[in-house]
Amino acid sequence: MEATKKATIVDVARAAGVSVATVSRVVNGNYPVKSETRDRVQAAIEALQYVPNVQARELNMQRSSTIGVVVPGLYNMFFAEVIDGIEKAVRKEGFTLLLNCAQNDPELEMECIKTLVSRNVSGIIVISPNTQGMRETFYRRLVKRVPLVFINGYRRIPNVSYVTNDEALGTRQALEYLMELGHRRILFVRGDHSDSYTIKEEAYRSLMQEKKCFHEEDIVDIGEGNSIETVTAARNRLYDILPRTEATAIFCCNDLMATGAIKACKDRSLRIPDDMSIVGYDNITLASLIEPEITTMDQNMFQLGSNAAVVLVEMIHGGKSKRITLENTLIVRDSTGPRA
Repeated sequence: MEATKKATIVDVARAAGVSVATVSRVVNGNYPVKSETRDRVQAAIEALQYVPNVQARELNMQRSSTIGVVVPGLYNMFFAEVIDGIEKAVRKEGFTLLLNCAQNDPELEMECIKTLVSRNVSGIIVISPNTQGMRETFYRRLVKRVPLVFINGYRRIPNVSYVTNDEALGTRQALEYLMELGHRRILFVRGDHSDSYTIKEEAYRSLMQEKKCFHEEDIVDIGEGNSIETVTAARNRLYDILPRTEATAIFCCNDLMATGAIKACKDRSLRIPDDMSIVGYDNITLASLIEPEITTMDQNMFQLGSNAAVVLVEMIHGGKSKRITLENTLIVRDSTGPRA
């Protein structure tokens, strides 16, 4: 059986009895067309199942309708919820997303961005970027070519827009909450390759030193922090540490790590929160689904994404860079309690 021939803009114009230019105006919505003419063209489009050629449209408009997004990983639901906020916001503006995963590798992050630039995207959003060393130079050059927004990026680069939660403040709030419950020795669990983890660690060090409770050995690096192995990695590291620590609470840089901490405590027959309190970060859906439910800092993930998208679209249309900071909210659940 022969495949049905794909309808062209010429076919639509012929069926509607109008010029190709008129069909283009209806499809692009960039020029007024009489309502009866528009109705005829729309009817022809539906009858012929015509799908506009996006590349040709972009050439005509001299602008891509695609926005690039670079995400560190796909296993942390935090990123999925941020992307949901981005996608819903850009769709309203007629843009689509092209998603690249950097797998928490700073070098691969740059390669992902180069790939997006080669595809002529109109702008790029980087979630939790790695901007140290030569990567900062890379971003300084990049932003001269394409509008750029960082979500939870903390190294200030001229002309880049930033949409963040104040993770330093959020970390401090979570730690102060634990201290109000009587906890003085608190483990800090982080991962590799993230400005976000470094910001949280700096806040932890500052507060614990201020309270004269700091111990270098209480900082625990589990390695990869946003992969499918994160829960297991956190569980394994803490399983080894728990028998010899004097800590009565654990602060984790994300909820996946906190889930691993809960598993380690259960495997060591420690009661939560009676023997050990645990705080996560992000408030992903998983935090309220496991037992016990995780006390965590809510980063307003959807709002992070939607705000970043709005700012990027403004920059694409000639707007200036912006810095937006959203509030953290402590969500108290069952994984924390007074020190015994």
